[in-house]
Order: sequence, then structure tokens, then C-alpha cells
Amino acid sequence: MATRSDWALELQLEAAKDQAASPKIESAIESVLTHMGGFGSRNRRGGKRLVSLLEEARSIAAQVGEWHVVRLLQDSLDYAEGRILKPEFEERYRLFQDGQRSDTLRDYLATTIWVSSQFLGEKGRKFLDDTPDASTDDLLAHLLSLGQDSLFLEAPPERPGRYRIPRGRSELALWLERVLRRERIDVDDPAMEAHRIAASPEALALLAADSDGQMIFRAAELQRRAAGLNHLRTVAEDRTSTEHDLQSALEGQHWIFGGHFVGEAAQRRLVPGDEIDIPLIRGDGSLHIVELKRSMSLSGPLVKEHRGAWVPAAAVHDAVGQAINYLVGLDENRQTIYRDLGIETRRASAVVLVGHPGVQPDVPEHAINEALRTFNSHMSRVEVLTYKELIDNAERSLGAQGDGSPSAPSRAGDQGLSTLWKLSRMRA
Repeated sequence: MATRSDWALELQLEAAKDQAASPKIESAIESVLTHMGGFGSRNRRGGKRLVSLLEEARSIAAQVGEWHVVRLLQDSLDYAEGRILKPEFEERYRLFQDGQRSDTLRDYLATTIWVSSQFLGEKGRKFLDDTPDASTDDLLAHLLSLGQDSLFLEAPPERPGRYRIPRGRSELALWLERVLRRERIDVDDPAMEAHRIAASPEALALLAADSDGQMIFRAAELQRRAAGLNHLRTVAEDRTSTEHDLQSALEGQHWIFGGHFVGEAAQRRLVPGDEIDIPLIRGDGSLHIVELKRSMSLSGPLVKEHRGAWVPAAAVHDAVGQAINYLVGLDENRQTIYRDLGIETRRASAVVLVGHPGVQPDVPEHAINEALRTFNSHMSRVEVLTYKELIDNAERSLGAQGDGSPSAPSRAGDQGLSTLWKLSRMRA
């Protein structure tokens, strides 16, 4: 939390200065008060400088042996850094009651204890009425679990003025936390994330039906993919992005190219003189290469008009020619590559990523896509896509997985994945 600097701290420091016998301590405390802004100031300064000055004053008090002042300055430091709460600090030094303890805080605490005891008494009596054979341990366990579940207190809109404690929600949150920690999913705070998910009424029924917790893992993976896809879109739409920038944004995201691929090959230089941008491996071990060209920073047009129709321009033909040369080299060196690396390159295929519809704003996007699809229909081993079409396809694929569509697995737990998918995206 931010360093606290307020009137309570100022009053306590004034009291500490009054108790100091050494002029060195008085001077050090005065430096703290001067930094804060002076007595009665509304805009008191805090920050690292305040902490440093308090530590310096405490050190001086220790050097001269005034240990009662050391304790006061330590409390000041703990309060400024949030280790002592404001009500406790004010009560400890009775800063605002002229030496008298606060009746308001006393009455508030007394009322809270009374209400809590009444609540637990009533719930305990009902539990014993419902389960007359319950032991003392059973009763204590029930009351403790009720206290934990109260952290998930709900305020139902259909019952104004009434509240509801959902039973079993704390146990679900604990299970979620253990699952997230055990699987080492990239979550900043597993306890907080588990509490947030468990507190969602929409997720409760879905999680209860998924004993293995696979739905959570899949939601976390969807969240990771969505973040990577958003980053790729940002890079692809940046007019200053280079081919290297685009390659960095695509690395490790072979899922974007479809479900046929199981990973990327570690070796990119398979043929002497040629280096593949992204070598993908299909499920059968065969190779599929990705050739990257610029997106929004493409120097020339994607399509041109020829006899009343849009056809691919030179930038597309040059990129396809380069991909074909790679494929020829892979065919000619197929036996060596398979023997040394175990990668099947016979009749390998390729996709060329080039340009973005934003490069030619005067040409309708559908016309660019149609021209490239027509071109692709006459190619057997090379496909041409714009970065936008690739990203849009991948985004639709994510949506299908998150919505439990027919293309996604049809297990009962998967039917509820879209709710957890939405929950996971709330953090992004």
C-alpha cells in the first residue's frame, strides 16, 4: 500500500518529540514533520523520503540510548507503512480523545461480538436440532465452515435488506486454489483468483460438475491464447513492425495455424542457404513451413486490377516464389533431413503471410480476400493469407472453443466452458 502520512501520524510524532531529551532526536523528528508539510497542512507528503527520515530518526534515538523514543518512532514507521491499522494506532496513543479511550470503537466492537455470538448460537442450535447425534467436533467444524463461507456473502437483488451465505463455497475456493497451485498455471495470486471464480454464481454449478478441474485448465489456456492473439494483432496493425517483430509475436503459437500442428521444429536451417521463418510439424511428423512478409509496412500493394478483376500483385508472387524455392530444396534434401532430424519433408506444404487489408484502404477487404482465395485454389502446396485473415480465423476458433460449439469436445464440462472463458478474460 502507499505510504501513509496524515494528522494522526503528525500528532504522534509531536508527542515523540516532546518526550525526546536529546536535541539530535528533536532535530531528526522535526525534519520528518517538515517533510510532511507542517502542522495542520492538508496535503501532507509521504513516500520513500518519509520512510527514510523516520528510519534515520529511529537510528539516532537508538544511538543516544533513548529506547522509549525508539519504540515510538518504530510505531510511527509501522503505521506509515501500513503494519499498524489506523484505529489501533489512534487508540494506542489516544490521539483524539484527550487521553480517554474511544467509546465509539468500544461499542462497535461489543456490538459486533454480540451479533456474531447470537448468529453462531442460532446456527449451532439449528444444526443440533437437525443432527441430534452430532458430536462436539461436528458442531465446531460446522460453525467454522460457516464462518469461512461468510466470506462469500451474497446480497440477492430479489430480497432487498436480506443476505445469503452460500454453503460450501469456501471449500470450493480452497479446492480451486490447490488446483491452480498444483498445475502451476500462470496466475498472479492463486488464492485471489480462486476466490473470484468461486464467488461467481454462474461458475458454481459448472465447477461442481467437473471433478477433475479440467474446465479451469482449459479456461486458463484460452486466456493465454487470447492474450497472445491480441498481441499479434497489435503488431500486425503497426505500420512500423518488421518481419522480425511479426515472427517474435508468432513464435510459440502454432495453434493459430489450425489444429493440424503439434509444435514447431527447433531447427530452422534445414537446407544449406535457406532459413525457414517458422517450421511447423504436423501430427504425422511432416513439415509445413510459414513464410513471413511484412504486414502494414508492406512496400507495395497486395492486389492490382487486371481486366476488370482483382489479382495478386508482385509482392504476393515474389513471396510465393520464395516459398516454392524452399519446397524444392526440401524435396531434394528429403533423405538427409529425415535421417539427421527425423522430419518428413517429402511433399511439404507452405503458407505465406503477407500484407494487411489496411495497406490498400481503397480496395474492399472482401475483394482482397476473394482474389487471394481464387489464387490459392490454383496452388497445390502453397497458400497465401493476409495477417488479418489469419488472426480473424484464429479468433473465431477461440470463440468456438469457448462457446462449446460442435467443433469443440462435447463433454458435459465443456458445455460450461464459455462461462469460465468469460471469467478468465475479465483478468486480461
